[in-house]
Amino acid sequence: MISVEDIEDMSALTRAEIDALAEHEHFTTYDAALMGNYLMQIHHGPQKVHEMICDDIRAAMHADDIQHARALFTVLRGFLTENPQAARGASN
Repeated sequence: MISVEDIEDMSALTRAEIDALAEHEHFTTYDAALMGNYLMQIHHGPQKVHEMICDDIRAAMHADDIQHARALFTVLRGFLTENPQAARGASN
């Protein structure tokens, strides 16, 4: 049987990025890994992942959870380093 860890390892996203998507969509880690992998394969999908992580950062800031916002910002920086096409204004 395939475990959640196996799905995460096969995903195009890191575990921290998957966790950010799970938080944003209120999904299980398993479902977020599948959705994230799908989004990374479609046109403008990486931009959608970028947008979701940014939404999570805004939500953390509005909740005065600066520590969580910083952690998510670190996730965002890593995501954009690996996926520069996801940046707003990037030509695809």
